[in-house]
Order: sequence, then structure tokens, then C-alpha cells
Amino acid sequence: MGIGLRIFLVNDDDSLERLAVARYDRLLRRNREECLPQYAGKRVRYALVAYEVENRIPVEILKIEYNYLFLDSEGRIDAGEEEKERRLAVDLFPPVLPEEQPRQVIDAKHLFAKKRYDAKYRWRPSRELEAAIVRAIFGKNGFF
Repeated sequence: MGIGLRIFLVNDDDSLERLAVARYDRLLRRNREECLPQYAGKRVRYALVAYEVENRIPVEILKIEYNYLFLDSEGRIDAGEEEKERRLAVDLFPPVLPEEQPRQVIDAKHLFAKKRYDAKYRWRPSRELEAAIVRAIFGKNGFF
């Protein structure tokens, strides 16, 4: 048994385009030779799928994350937007040390940060789109 990873870019018409994990990794690492010029200057929906593999065959989906890629005018990860995302992600963690405040006050900054993060950097698929992604993983759409 092992774990597989697939990434699908989701076009405006909800069609799927598979993105190789190695290429995604090069985009994230800011490899100068890697870009997605067809998506330059756009916010692109993508689905990152982790699944269990047995004898090189997908047997179970473990998790699907639905996020956005923000691309600059050359089709590379937008550095400014990536920095904003990182800053907001830090705010997702609840306070580690208790602050001196009345017991009736609850520190909910991290909960509000999660709402902001989800609104800007995550998306929800339709049932049909989610079903298409599941079919793509299990090979019924010719992705395998």
C-alpha cells in the first residue's frame, strides 16, 4: 500500500486538466523555467487529491483539497499573493499562551482568520465536478 497524489486544474467550464505533481512542485519552488502561460494573470481553481494505492491501483480517496493558484502575468505563482496567504495562514492558529483578559472574553481571532482564509483561498465544487474528479482518479475518464 502507498499514497498517490494527483492535481487537477479546473477550467472555467469545469473541465479538468491534470497537472503533474513534479510540475506543480516546480511552480511552488519558483523554478524559472516552469510556468502556465495559458493561465497568466488568473486565479485558477485546482483540486489536490491524496489517495491510497494498492498494486499501483487507486483504492480509496483519502482527502481532496480545493484551492486557488494565483498566477502572475507570466503564468508563475504570484509572489505577492503567496505572501498574503502565508500571513493569513499564521493567524489560523489559536493563541498558544493565554493572554491576560477576563474569563468571559474568548479569543476568536483564529476563527475569523479561518473564515477569511477559506473565502479567499478555498472553493467548493459542485456535486457533478466532485464526481468527475473521483472518476478521474479511478480511471473512468482516461486519466490513468
